Amino acid sequence: MGQKRSPLGVVDLELVAARGWPGLESGRLGDWLLRAGGGFTGRANSALVVGDPGTTLPEAVDAVARWYDDRGLQPCAQLPGRQSRAADEAFTAAGWERDADVLVLTAPLTGTAVPGVPVDLSPTPDDAWLAGYRYRGAELPAVAREVLTRAEDVTFASVRLTPAPAPLAAVARGAVSDGWLGVTAVTVDERHRRRGLATAVMSALQGWAAGRGATSVYLQVLADNAPALALYRRAGFIEHHRYHYRRRPG
Repeated sequence: MGQKRSPLGVVDLELVAARGWPGLESGRLGDWLLRAGGGFTGRANSALVVGDPGTTLPEAVDAVARWYDDRGLQPCAQLPGRQSRAADEAFTAAGWERDADVLVLTAPLTGTAVPGVPVDLSPTPDDAWLAGYRYRGAELPAVAREVLTRAEDVTFASVRLTPAPAPLAAVARGAVSDGWLGVTAVTVDERHRRRGLATAVMSALQGWAAGRGATSVYLQVLADNAPALALYRRAGFIEHHRYHYRRRPG
């Protein structure tokens, strides 16, 4: 594994995560990162509110709204940690609605566990992988493949327990940026749950990332997703910080 790195604060880890799941287009408002990705996922279609926007907060809220209006997307802001509280108040004052909390969990990357089942890793997602990934229970839009493959160093894990054309049993995505592995898109087919498949794909991704010098791993999970939280905590993950989205109604 690579050289041990110092712990990252909220802002730096969010910037690492932004590289692991970028939009198709980006812009800047001072330190704030504006991202657009065809409407697929909040992370790829929100303003990452970190640092100084270079203007007053009410003016920054208006500028974010205009940027997304110009692209035909619902204006959205991602507000991580305590550092975004003042900005959160400005979005609240403008009538933007709050989503649920998302927890950012981190752990040291071990890279030593051998998956209990064969896990295939590919630099691109095939049709079976895309069919296996259910983003919040929904089928993926056409733009999803381009968003998913946009990161610098990315791999797609899959587990097949029954021959094609049967669906994959589990899928996940990994991306390495600045020594951090970001694990996303972990999906286990409901017919194959409670068989250790989520653990298997995560082990495979950690082994892959260790070979690229990664030393730590992060992931995001909704605060009310109790089964996923229990799984990740058993695997040694702890809460680093939280974030939420605010969206302008309509």
